[in-house]
Amino acid sequence: MSGPTLVIELAEPLSPAALREFRALMVGLSSHFDEKRPGFFDVNVPAERLGVEDRREKDWRKPFPLPLLGNTIADEELTALVGFNPQREDWRRPFLVYLMGPGVGDESTFEAEHADEPEVEAILGFRPTHAVNVSACCNREIDHVTTALLTAAVMDVIGGVANAELLDGQASVVAALPGVLGIADDCMALGTAEFLRAWAGHPAFRLVK
Repeated sequence: MSGPTLVIELAEPLSPAALREFRALMVGLSSHFDEKRPGFFDVNVPAERLGVEDRREKDWRKPFPLPLLGNTIADEELTALVGFNPQREDWRRPFLVYLMGPGVGDESTFEAEHADEPEVEAILGFRPTHAVNVSACCNREIDHVTTALLTAAVMDVIGGVANAELLDGQASVVAALPGVLGIADDCMALGTAEFLRAWAGHPAFRLVK
């Protein structure tokens, strides 16, 4: 299941030094790390490493029942197959985080996503030459929060401006948040890492899938 995506707009290509820092950040945050190409990372990021508090109750590791057992008494070997629901216990969130644009890869995707955006460019004050997509591979509530916080962490290292699509009715809420540079077409918020962190903590927070 695919999840939400945020984009970091860049005014210039990443330098080799910035790319190394980007890679080091992703290695440090990830419990699973696979670099498909320079600047393209397939990762699992534990939510706790992004500062998300684990609010699950102490007995959250409840047994995941095997429905086929019914009310029958199972032997020990069959009972041993009954484990824990991995979706309940795994807070390692899967992401694809990748640099795109001329000379680095995914150029057609970059061009398609940045075609005819005069209002966005007016707010940014530049025409993006490259971008980084932060795409969650799942769509639970925790994935929306971690997408915003992971994007903010990447921006702390490489700079850029966050580009977040908005749901109906969110523009007025987002416009009042710190770090917002502007709202384009009433459906796209542009802002700093501070904006993403403030938005992730707001009661009305939800990203576009």
